Amino acid sequence: MENRIVAGKTIRQWMRELPLLENMIRTEEVFWPNPNICSFDQATRHLPLGERDVKEAEERLARFAPYIAKAFPETRDSGGIIESPLIKIPKMQRYLEEMSGQPIEGEVWLKCDSHLPISGSIKARGGIYEVLKHAEDLALANGLISIEDDYAVFADEEFRKFFSRYSLVVGSTGNLGLSIGIIGARLGFHVTVHMSADAKQWKKDLLRSKGVTVVEHLTDYNKVVEEARRQSAEDPASYFIDDENSIHLFLGYAVAALRLKQQLEDKNIIVDEDHPLFVYLPCGVGGGPGGVTFGLKLVYGDHVHCFFAEPTHSPCMLLGLMTGEHDRVSVQEFGIDNRTEADGLAVGRPSRLVGKMLEHVISGVYTVDDSTLYRLLAAMIDTEEIRLEPSALAGVAGPVRLCQDQAARMYLEQHHLTEKMNKATHICWATGGSMVPKDVMDAYYQEGKRRQG
Repeated sequence: MENRIVAGKTIRQWMRELPLLENMIRTEEVFWPNPNICSFDQATRHLPLGERDVKEAEERLARFAPYIAKAFPETRDSGGIIESPLIKIPKMQRYLEEMSGQPIEGEVWLKCDSHLPISGSIKARGGIYEVLKHAEDLALANGLISIEDDYAVFADEEFRKFFSRYSLVVGSTGNLGLSIGIIGARLGFHVTVHMSADAKQWKKDLLRSKGVTVVEHLTDYNKVVEEARRQSAEDPASYFIDDENSIHLFLGYAVAALRLKQQLEDKNIIVDEDHPLFVYLPCGVGGGPGGVTFGLKLVYGDHVHCFFAEPTHSPCMLLGLMTGEHDRVSVQEFGIDNRTEADGLAVGRPSRLVGKMLEHVISGVYTVDDSTLYRLLAAMIDTEEIRLEPSALAGVAGPVRLCQDQAARMYLEQHHLTEKMNKATHICWATGGSMVPKDVMDAYYQEGKRRQG
């Protein structure tokens, strides 16, 4: 295998250049601080997106709030704004300290995108936003609305009949498909979700119960996206939502940063040079964590440090960033099997869009094995009574890894953070779990207790 050519070099050559790669191929847990990081001002000087784009996305979501409140009664208390709570988790912090045998300086919080309304995952941000933008574009182009109108009319039967002339297509491991399917079908679109072999059966069943067409594949995520893209291209009335390359998904996720800023201010949490913010984001193809990271950097600049978390068997974003080749490399080409219980993160090839946007912005990437995810899942239920799906626990490992891994400690020293950690805020981004059926969650919990020993 070491003589296999990947992106113009043998694997042996890649391992000589990147010693960490050998550990990754052995599917060991690793921590990679980004050696190419630079100040946010420098990193974003030539990027195609900026603060104005994120503000426009936020304004579009505000326009649709009356529709969301009408179509989804569970959002009425929030006025149709799809947002999740930020919760301090001191008991889980103590568990993490006991598990690692060392203190975690600062406070640990959980951003509960696992409990976002409508589709119960971080994909409710980007997925729902892109569908709403497409619906708005169609309605504006056909004279059904103006931007000044009350968007509650999108719930009217006239609009459902109009949108029934159009279709949406997406490829997904599960959660993006849920968000697209639920909002798309409610608006009246014909929605087809192509799902990879990693997708959980309950997610397929839920989508079908909403009137969504689910196409099951035996291949992995990237192949599924190719097929979904091909199918959509054959129909001029079809709109393909491209998880690998969508600016609109990216901006929908980025709006989360503006909302988080307000939540931190409401809790009197300071983020500045002396009070660093560390954010740990589970990563699949990269759109969700990439968008959130971009938004947070716009808000906090160099005072926020974002780390992606990937399964040891699916470290696609880490491979893309570390080699600098982005979507020109896949985990399978390096002999890594891309098999993980963290179905939302089971991606073999990363988004080039996200990799290029963040190659000088992201602080680093670490990997987590499935056994750790299960142990943390059970511990989160035991300590805080919060139920998350396995992939959502990847971020919860972050505070431990930051204080435990030698490479992480070097990152803190190089960025003059070591002496400031007692004033740090850690946010673990919980990406999904509230819609997991009880019997499935019970099985996850029992597996977690078994792995705890």
